[in-house]
Amino acid sequence: MKILVVEDEPLQRELLQGFLERHGYEVIAAPDGETALALFARTPVQIVLLDQKMPGLSGKEVLERIKEVTPFVRVIMITAYGEVGTAVSVMKLGADDYLEKPVDLDALLDRVREVENRLFIEEDAKRVEETAREAPLPMDFVAESPAMKEVLSLVRRVAQTPWTVLVRGETGTGKELVARLIHMLSPRREGPFIEVNCAAIPEGLFESELFGHEKGAFTGAVSQRRGRFELAHTGTIFLDEIGELPLTLQPKLLRTLQEKRFTRTGGERTIDVDVRVVAATNRNLKDMAGKGEFREDLYYRVNVFEIVIPPLRQRKEDIPRLVDLFVSRYAMRPAAFSPEALDLMVRYPYPGNIRELEHIVQRSVTLARGHLISPADLPPEVQTPSDGPDGILDERLAAMERTAILEALERSGWVQTRAADALGISERALRYKMDKYKIKRGQKRP
Repeated sequence: MKILVVEDEPLQRELLQGFLERHGYEVIAAPDGETALALFARTPVQIVLLDQKMPGLSGKEVLERIKEVTPFVRVIMITAYGEVGTAVSVMKLGADDYLEKPVDLDALLDRVREVENRLFIEEDAKRVEETAREAPLPMDFVAESPAMKEVLSLVRRVAQTPWTVLVRGETGTGKELVARLIHMLSPRREGPFIEVNCAAIPEGLFESELFGHEKGAFTGAVSQRRGRFELAHTGTIFLDEIGELPLTLQPKLLRTLQEKRFTRTGGERTIDVDVRVVAATNRNLKDMAGKGEFREDLYYRVNVFEIVIPPLRQRKEDIPRLVDLFVSRYAMRPAAFSPEALDLMVRYPYPGNIRELEHIVQRSVTLARGHLISPADLPPEVQTPSDGPDGILDERLAAMERTAILEALERSGWVQTRAADALGISERALRYKMDKYKIKRGQKRP
């Protein structure tokens, strides 16, 4: 990670540079704004630590110019003590954070590490999304929200390992999609991906489904049959809804995971198997283990690494793109959601998560009489937002958000890509919010 320190006071500049270098960062330093811009033009940096008050170009002017060159660079401003107005203005210009003088070095290190972590997450998410677009997945993976970008970052890092992964999340959040991504990004990508829905297999057939059986092992076993573990050899087995696995079968699964070998039902020969296990559940396995409903030793065996997928109500930034995705899939003719309808879609809490959103879009594009889907075309539960004590707060937050968008658009000369970057959102999300708040080019702030 390379950092550019811009500070006109020599002692302060040397202090900041030496401190960051001692913590493993590569640092270049500049005594003024002009020198900083020259260094920035020829040296790629990820973070700029920028003093606000300097002779010549001010920190604010330097910030504006480097953001014009590289909108994605991260900037931490250093302001004089008590200058709250300046701090607010530089944040509006696109600074990620600010620190007051005298600089608390521990606080500085915390901020730098936080920005560094966000950069790593965004880079991981970008690479996973690129892979996902080329992979034979049942649907595109949408990750506009910070929460889902973090999920993709975890997926990328754990996919390269041989560890067992437990994917946890509510029904309809996309656990199978995450499991398939882990497989596609792993060294086993050329091997099979075998899915087992533990909630859909009758208890009496579970052992045969997982481990296979020999001819004559039980009534109806007229031939030898390979189980799912054997079919997944050199690949990945996905145990969906593992919380539904019968207690009677859990010891054999545990032994298979520990020893990487098993015997078919009715057989004597031990079969070695090389599989990567990804399990998923919408239940709390730790609580189940405490109640004796799930083996504790099996819980710790499958929960080597846990990925928690947030519900859709906690990742609303993803909804507009998901709506577009499902419209393109189900609309039999050109169709689009009006800003008012899309606003209602974003506000709805989706107890059924992405699966419910998919069905709502499917019904809406099918039953709508025109090309533009209006609020009247939505299901009744979506048309009527729930009332509650948060209503006044929601209105105030909406007014603040509208003002912030207008300010960003004015500063960027109404160039939406720059405004979106300054706000820390995607251009698609900005267009949605402009429609939502009926913001038109050239409109002034109230």
